[in-house]
This record gives sequence, structure tokens and C-alpha cells, in this order.
Amino acid sequence: MKAAMPTLPHVTPANTEFVILSFEGPDPYAMAGGLGVRVNYLSSTLANMGFRTHLFFIGDPGLRGEEVRKGGRLVLHRWCQWISRYHPNGVYDGEEGKLYDFNESIPGFVMDRIIHPACRREKIVAVLGEEWQTAEAICRISALVDAHGRQDRVLLFWNANNIFSFDRIPWNRLTRAATITTVSRYMKHLMWKMGLNPLVIPNGIPKSLLEKVDDRLAERVRDAIQADTILCKVARWDPDKGWDSAIEATAELKQRGVKAALVARGGIEPYGRHVRDHARDLGLTVREVRADRPTPAGCLAALERPGRAQFIDFRSPLPLAFLRVIYRAADGVLANSGHEPFGIVGLETMAAGGVAFTGCTGEDYAIPFVNAFVLETSDPLEITDYVMYLREHPEESERIRKAARRSARQFTWEAAARNLVRKLENQANIQNIIGGHAGPDPIAPFKIASRIVRQRPRLRDEPPDTPLPPLRRIRTSHP
Repeated sequence: MKAAMPTLPHVTPANTEFVILSFEGPDPYAMAGGLGVRVNYLSSTLANMGFRTHLFFIGDPGLRGEEVRKGGRLVLHRWCQWISRYHPNGVYDGEEGKLYDFNESIPGFVMDRIIHPACRREKIVAVLGEEWQTAEAICRISALVDAHGRQDRVLLFWNANNIFSFDRIPWNRLTRAATITTVSRYMKHLMWKMGLNPLVIPNGIPKSLLEKVDDRLAERVRDAIQADTILCKVARWDPDKGWDSAIEATAELKQRGVKAALVARGGIEPYGRHVRDHARDLGLTVREVRADRPTPAGCLAALERPGRAQFIDFRSPLPLAFLRVIYRAADGVLANSGHEPFGIVGLETMAAGGVAFTGCTGEDYAIPFVNAFVLETSDPLEITDYVMYLREHPEESERIRKAARRSARQFTWEAAARNLVRKLENQANIQNIIGGHAGPDPIAPFKIASRIVRQRPRLRDEPPDTPLPPLRRIRTSHP
């Protein structure tokens, strides 16, 4: 009688706990960029799915070192607080000292306080490291897992959100210790050149961003700007973000007789002065806007003050609720970076029912001429021509906006978490990890196909005589 094919172990809240390691986190002190947003939503989503989740991050030194949320399912571990008290300017202030303490103290804590107790309860522990700062800690946790014989209970993943400080990552050790992941096919291709083959687990957006934007507020924004064509751009003041192309496209529209305006929100970087000067040099009138209150009502009131301009520079923070109104009101949102690992602004624009103009890098959610415009050059005329096309064919704008909202529904944090769970299940099968306590499957069943692959490719910096791991039979999921 033919032996039955082994079934893939399900990762469920009943048999699995999560540990997420990150420098950034949900505290304002630790929220420096997209990484903080990612780990905040990912940890919260996993907890909402029922998984007990531990998030380690460089937290506010004035808050509790350990905080339990969501009925005990989410545990925040604020690390390096004793160092952060001497470095009040955020997570990356005093980074090297924090990094040393992070690597020295977290691996043993995770092993003794989380992995061992979970294993005694017959649970799987999934440890996820985020960005280069956590690579060494993941390697050390792997060594402890091996030393204590817990390989049948622990899954180790490490995720690249960007290519920052890749030269500081111990790649040989990390690829042996963990499954490597990243956030887009673009990042995967960049890492292929290094001899790596990461799994892709995209970022997401909160489900709340799928709520319909109030079109009456969008009309008030359009009335306040007093332009026939409105463009918007939200990004750091950085040459790679495509600011020059955005400014030059706006000036070109003006040359063509279009009453156009660009609404901008940058950061604190000095390059912002170049952008404003470039706008003036091209004949655009520049207006700086500051809101008295960082609320949607306060931002709208500031925009409605007298003073028309073709380059409107918001110098005060814009809450996401108001940004969504601008995305909806604009004729095009220019998320046209030259290097974008994922591109959350474009996805937020689509969720708001806006028209996103993305770059051609990590924006896997963007389908050219279906739900967005995908810019393939830095030539401002490419932007201008698409904008003119939409002016002449308003029905196309409406079609793209509707398709954009439908697409955005596929990229929520819930979808990202389900993707992660499926990848964990595949890896659990590779490692022959025991499923532990039975529990309901939180995701829909999916078919399994078998194939033969190497565990990993040879690395560029690896000696040629280093033996590769043996061939393994793994399973790949097909929804």
C-alpha cells in the first residue's frame, strides 16, 4: 500500500508563539520610519489573530520595560532603556551602544524566558528579526537553539526592508541560522546579485485605510488649492525621491497653460531648500503652510487661508487621515522614487481611491494603466503626458481609482500576516518541526506541490571549497 504524503503542519495560535526583534517600535521614541510602522502593525495583527506575540524594540526610557496588551496576547519588551536615558533623541541616538547591548542580552533572554517555557508547553516559537541591527542576535539565538537541541521547535526568519548597512551583516552565519525574507520582488532581485534568494513577504496597510474618503472634504481641499490639476508628493527631501521630476512636471504643465499646483510634504532634510529654490527658478510661486493644530481640521483650515500658489509646502506634520483626503482630491500622487523597497505611499493612495504614479522598483501592487501609472524614467515629460491624458479622459481616472481600491484590499496587514504564516508552515515542514497542540487553521487550506531545491545558493564571499548543504525536498504552496 502506498504511503500517505505527510501533511503540512499548521501554524496556529494554539501551537505557536511569535518573537519579533527590531530596533524601531510603536513608541514615538522608537518610531523613526517605515520599520516602526511595520513591526507595530505586524505584531498587533498577529496578536489579533490570536497568536501570543513578543515585540522587542528600543523603547521609550520613560515607559514600563514590559507592557502587556490585547488581553495578554501582545507583550512589548522595551530594550536598552538604561542606555536610552542618556540618548533622548530617539531610537538611533547612541545606536552603537544600543546595538552591543541588544546583541549581548536579548538572545539569552529569548532562550530562557520564551523558547524554553514554550517548548515545555509543546509549542513552536517563530523568531523574526527585522533589519541589519538584528542579524547578529538572530545568529546567536540560532546557536543557543542548536546547543539546547530545540531545532524541532524553533523557526528563525530574518527580514530585509532595505539594503542599508548590508556590508555589516554576517551573511554566511545568517543564511545558516535563518530563513531570509524581504518585502518585494525588487528587493529579492537586488539580493539575488549577492547570492541570496529571499522569500517575499510584502508589507501591508491597516484595514481602516480601506474606508471611503469623504468626497466633500476632498472638494474643500480642491477649492482651497484653487487649481484645475492638483499633484501631490509626500517623501523625505532626498534626490532619490524624484522631487526634481515632480517640480519640473508641474512647471511643464504651467507652460502648457494648465492651472496646476503641487502639494508637498517633505521632512527636515536640508535638501528641501534645493527643492523650493528649484521651484522658484522654474517660475512657480511657493507657499509655506503651517497648521496650528496637527489634526485634519487644523490642516484644512491652514490650507484654506488666503494665498494661492503652484508649490504648496506643508511645513507641519500631516496626519494620515488628512493625507488620505489629499490623495483622494489630487489628480495624481507622485510616489516616483528611484529606489523604493516597497512603497507604502502609493498603496495608501490606492486605498484612498487616488491615482498613484509609482516608480518601477518595489511597488509590486501597482499594475500599469490598470490601477496606477508606473513611471519607467525620471523624465518629467512622462508624468506630464499621463496627467494630460487623464485631463482629456476623466473616465479613465475614475476607472483607475476604482481598480486601485479593489487592489488595495489584497494588501492589508491581515493578508501580509497570512502570507507569513504560510511561509512559516513551509519552513516547519522542511525542518520536520512537530505541530504541537492541535488548533483551528486560521487561514484557508492550500494545495501543496513538491520540488527539489538546494537549501541556499553559494554566497559571493564564501570560499569555493565550502561544502553546500545537501539537497532537500521542500514544499511550495500554491493558493
